[in-house]
Amino acid sequence: MQSSRLDGVICMSKKEEHLRKPEWLKIKLNTNESYTGLKKMMREKNLHTVCEEARCPNIHECWAVRKTATFMILGDVCTRACRFCAVKTGLPNELDLQEPERVADSVETMGLKHVVITAVARDDLKDGGSGVFAETVRAVRRRSPFCTIEVLPSDMLGSFDNLKTLMDARPNIMNHNIETVRRLTPRVRARATYERTLEFLRRAKELHPDIPTKSSLMIGLGETKEEIIETMDDLRAADVDIMTIGQYLQPTKKHLKVQKYYHPDEFNELKEIALSKGFSHCEAGPLVRSSYHADEQVNEAQVRAEAKKVTNQ
Repeated sequence: MQSSRLDGVICMSKKEEHLRKPEWLKIKLNTNESYTGLKKMMREKNLHTVCEEARCPNIHECWAVRKTATFMILGDVCTRACRFCAVKTGLPNELDLQEPERVADSVETMGLKHVVITAVARDDLKDGGSGVFAETVRAVRRRSPFCTIEVLPSDMLGSFDNLKTLMDARPNIMNHNIETVRRLTPRVRARATYERTLEFLRRAKELHPDIPTKSSLMIGLGETKEEIIETMDDLRAADVDIMTIGQYLQPTKKHLKVQKYYHPDEFNELKEIALSKGFSHCEAGPLVRSSYHADEQVNEAQVRAEAKKVTNQ
């Protein structure tokens, strides 16, 4: 087996790709009481986290060190079958109307300082699950008023009414992921479209201009640098404030193969480009995921908002 290094990038044969990854993709495990306690509580309360379901490489850092977590509501079965995602797909279960209170109870008990609330796509529901989504935000805020809240919904098939239901619950950050570049979207995502994602983010900002918007891009699926920059420009045109860029990692053999492993230096370059284009914050790195260091992002967003108010007075 052979690999070659070109411009700081490791390109691997299809056979080798499944056997080893670059050194910079090694993960440091931390299983302290915060981690084990949160994991035990999730099972006891029949709750799901995208940290586990999507096999996030940062689960130990977030749970054990940063005391942040990403809850996945509306069940653990998605109505879509995106070719990059490890979450189960099929026919979802009935809605659990007690789920918002269980999430809020867990956030309070664990003393989480930042929580991300995401969900499987529920295209089977008229409201796309926005009602339960909004109630989860309100329940967490009632029980943990000092915990900041980020929401990460599907596009809910582009319904403006459903988006309004969620935005009116006033999360601290609205996050909706572009996932990949325009050219690769039909191959990578199921039912979602590139333009609908941009419109979703644009409308979220129009509804509540003071709530920061955010989006995430996976790279390593065969995109070009020019396409990455084009995506940045499209997100800024939709007035998106925060961007995250991470390395795509193939979750199982059934999913799309990694086409390229980006070197950390390349991620640093992309971060600088993003910031130069006007994003207020950008996280970029091999292990960065949509919710990576989300607590820092919301804190910075609040500081900027307060500074803007003072300036406009």
